[in-house]
This record gives sequence, C-alpha cells and structure tokens, in this order.
Amino acid sequence: MDANQPGGNGPGAPRTDGYRDADIERYVPEPDKRPGRTAFQRDRARVLHSAALRRLAGKTQVVDPEAGGTSGADTSPRTRLTHSLECAQVGRELGAALGCDPDLVETACLAHDLGHPPFGHNGEMVLDEFAAHCGGFEGNAQSLRLLTRIEPKRFTEVAAAGGGEPALVSVGLNLTRAALDAATKYPWPRGSHPADPGSRKFGVYPDDLPVFTWAREGAPEGRTCFEAQVMDWADDVAYSVHDVEDGLQAGHIDPRALASRPDRDTVFACAADRYAPAGTDPEELSAALDRLLAQPWWPHRHDDSALGQARLKDAASQLIGRFCLAAETATRRRYGTARLTRYGAELVVPREQRLECAVLKAVADRYVMQRAAQERRRAEQRVVIRELAETLLARAPDGLDPQFRSLFLAATDDAGRCRAVVDQIASLTDAAATYRLRR
Repeated sequence: MDANQPGGNGPGAPRTDGYRDADIERYVPEPDKRPGRTAFQRDRARVLHSAALRRLAGKTQVVDPEAGGTSGADTSPRTRLTHSLECAQVGRELGAALGCDPDLVETACLAHDLGHPPFGHNGEMVLDEFAAHCGGFEGNAQSLRLLTRIEPKRFTEVAAAGGGEPALVSVGLNLTRAALDAATKYPWPRGSHPADPGSRKFGVYPDDLPVFTWAREGAPEGRTCFEAQVMDWADDVAYSVHDVEDGLQAGHIDPRALASRPDRDTVFACAADRYAPAGTDPEELSAALDRLLAQPWWPHRHDDSALGQARLKDAASQLIGRFCLAAETATRRRYGTARLTRYGAELVVPREQRLECAVLKAVADRYVMQRAAQERRRAEQRVVIRELAETLLARAPDGLDPQFRSLFLAATDDAGRCRAVVDQIASLTDAAATYRLRR
C-alpha cells in the first residue's frame, strides 16, 4: 500500500499494532538488553534518562523564575522541562485515543524542545545570526542533531580515510525511525518549506541530512507524520494554556482586562500577527475569546488563596480537555474508529479551537512577554549569547567542554568549527551561559 494513501505506513512488513517493521528499525542495529519491552518503550526511556532532558530544567519557558511575579508569592512557573513533561502527558493520551502507540507519541513530546538553546527563542535568534555561514540555527533542527549525534548513548565504527584505524562516531540515542520522524516538526531543510520557502522554520542542518534521509525513508516529502501532528498540537495546547496560567499566577495577567476594548484589540492584533492563520478576521478572534470567557470555569478573577489556585487549575484542565476532545472528535469524524498511525491520517483540529488557542498565546504574549522589564531582560540575554559565541569561537578549542572540543578539533573547515561552538552553547542552561561569559 502506498504511504500516501489512508492506512499506508511506508515500507516494511505489516504489524498488528498499526506500525511496520521498518518503523522500529534503528540507524545502527543493536540487540535488546531486556526482552519484553517494545522498541518505542526503549525510545521513551532513552529520552527520559538523557542529560539533555534534565538540562531543560534550567531553561526558561515564558515566566522567568528569577524575575519573580508581582504578587510576591512563590509561583513556581514552568521551565522547558516541566512544559515538556506536561506536553508528553497531553500528547500521550490524545495519541492513544486515536490509535497511536502512546510511548512513541510521548517520546516525540519529551524530545520536541531538547534543542532549544539558553533563553529559548531569544537565544535561538542570536545563534541563527551567528551561525549563518554554517547553516544557521533552529531549535527543531538542533533537537534532531542532539538525538542523532550529540547526546552520548550509542557509537558505531566508521572507516577512516586512507585506510587507517576505524573511528568511533556517536549516533546519539539511536532512536527508531518512527521516533525520529515523530519528533520532527518541520521535515525539510532550510529554504524547503512546502508552502513558504522563506520560512525560518526547518528541521535539519545540511550535515545531518544522511540520518534525516534515513528517518524519512518512505515518507511523503514535506509532510509530517500523524504522531508528529499529535505532538505539535499537544505542544500548542500545553504552552498556550500553561503560559496563561503562569501569567495569572505571577500577577502579570489581570483577567478583567480582557473586557476592555483597547486591551482586546492589542491581543487580537498580536494573535493575527503571530499565532492565527493568515487572513484571520479580528471578529473571529473576538468570538474565540468570547467563547472562552463565557465558560462557567473561566477564571474571571484570581487570587493566591487555595480556592483561587484550585479554580485556576480547574480552568487549565478544562481548556486542555476542550482542545484535545475537539481534535479527537473531528479526526474520528473524518477517519472513523480505525487505528491512526504514521501517514494513514491527518490530525483534524477545528478552526474554532485553533483560534481559541491562538488567542491564549496572544494573551500570554501581550501581558507577559511584552512587559518592559521582560524586553530589557531579553536584550541583556541576547548580549550574553552573542558575546559568549564570539568569545568561545575566538578562544576555541579552549573554553569548550571535552565533547565539543573534540568536535571542534575534528572539524575540517570553519563551518564545522563554528557548528561545534554553536553545539556547545545550545547545550547550556540559562545560568550556565551567563556564568561562562563572566568566567
């Protein structure tokens, strides 16, 4: 059956779980140490135990833990790690409801932010400029590089040039083909976006194309697999809901402001510019917000009392359920009750829920990210990343950790040496990046 047709899952023998033998292949074959586990359970364990996942605890999501909130309370805002764990829970349950292997979807969700550098998208922008001559920087492409090369787990021998001794080369976590594909949100190189060649979003650097091509074997060009679509929606749901929750908890968002016409207009302008589909009418965004405000569980006010916190937590749960159930219902309406995997279906998210999600993102953007203090902090962070990159490159290999020092010394050109420095910086937490610059 062709991979482009409903039920088509690419090359390999059919399996009873909706996947094919080719889906559970690894780039470098290896035996299972303990029988009884599925290949996707092994993938999940490898990501869960990785140092890269632990480092996300030191990378800011939206509300900076060090910046504090206006209420003076310990708000414990999300980090990239807690966001990834929450995204994994949302994605696992939604994927299972639609027939995906839940461990496969959870693996993709846990891995989706591993490549984010210090200071998130702020650091990503600076590193992209710094690495312009060696392929640029993109957090999703860095995630693939980390999974397949940077994170130490499995090595393989490669023949040395000139007939010398074989060299050992890292293959990262050596995940299955399906897991790498599911973790790939943008399955194309830079400049190859199916609809927008000028897009800054891409999922693979030029020197990682061999493993990317292997992972995408049999996949329709430019199309994300079903599990990656579930991961992507789980990511949107988790961060849109929880960023607003954190903003309310920190005192940055006053829910009463959403009744003000000027405030609403700025939120809708932000949503139209950054989060909603192109050409969305502001009236559609207004209707989306009004639908949420009309819900009996919507937090029209918030305080730090136990009851206030419980109401806010209930609102977050209600929103997640609303968004996931809408996608599950619409997808099942189109495809029926069959197990949906790989390239056998497309996730259907109703436009109403996409716009509600976009409005929530814009609320967090308007009241949290656009605060003057936050913009000053972002400017300082950009200076840290820019100066750190220039300093490390000028002093390299001195100043690089042993792993990245080896990559720098093994590089055969300036682009490879620059990439080693970028890999080093991307691996750092927010605090480590600041410390390295001051050291």
